[in-house]
Amino acid sequence: MTDRRDTFRRLFRRSRPLIGMLHLPALPGSPGMAAGIDGIVAHAVAEARIYRDGGFDGLMIENMHDRPYLRRDVGAEVVAAMAVVGREVRREVPLPLGVQVLAGANRQALAVAAASGAAFVRVEGFVFGHVADEGLIDADAGELLRERRRIGADGVLVFADIKKKHASHALTADVDLVETARAAEFCLADGVIVTGTATGCEADAAEVAAVADAVDIPTLVGSGVTPANLRRYAAAGFIVGSTVKRDGHWAGPLDPARVAAVAAARALLADDGG
Repeated sequence: MTDRRDTFRRLFRRSRPLIGMLHLPALPGSPGMAAGIDGIVAHAVAEARIYRDGGFDGLMIENMHDRPYLRRDVGAEVVAAMAVVGREVRREVPLPLGVQVLAGANRQALAVAAASGAAFVRVEGFVFGHVADEGLIDADAGELLRERRRIGADGVLVFADIKKKHASHALTADVDLVETARAAEFCLADGVIVTGTATGCEADAAEVAAVADAVDIPTLVGSGVTPANLRRYAAAGFIVGSTVKRDGHWAGPLDPARVAAVAAARALLADDGG
């Protein structure tokens, strides 16, 4: 079996990449839609350039403004729009690109990635079940990886949230975070993502270290990373969103100074050279 850590390092050219979130404006069909597809593309490309110029290693598009989210399924219009956005972002800023489609629309994220040439997807509910804002989300690892094979997207990496934010995990209270990570690895995830309890909330540094030590696939921190705490997560890569926005709020515009500050903090970590 291919070493998934080596695949990860080859993709990002380092073991601890900085991945910047592109929170797309509300997409077609969502209650908050205000911009047409050209405006959405222009917004995403402009922010992608800021991340590139700030020294980030990867990008990820997400339909963050499509509130309230649908559970496990979104319309064809969302898939089409995100594929167009992803393709244009890649054309203008050729950093590794990821896709997340909320909430837990993992098959659709794979389709977007395959159509746009994205390198990875971030998925919710890969192993075990949980209760989210949208209701009960059951595990889908088996179906998702078979779909990946069916559509010829075997090269798209799957990074799985474990004990994800904005969710109750009472159903799996007797399964700790490390065991959840091991289950994701067993079910062939290409990486695992550890978060805090909500968007912008810090992950527990000891938990991140324990997960990274327990699995042989990459670990990423998926919420609450700041210049001040980044060094505490030295065993992981970083997915960054809220802290690089104006005033540190996820819904604000990207702040180039905050982007540069996060990149500068990461630069203080020893460079393993990928």
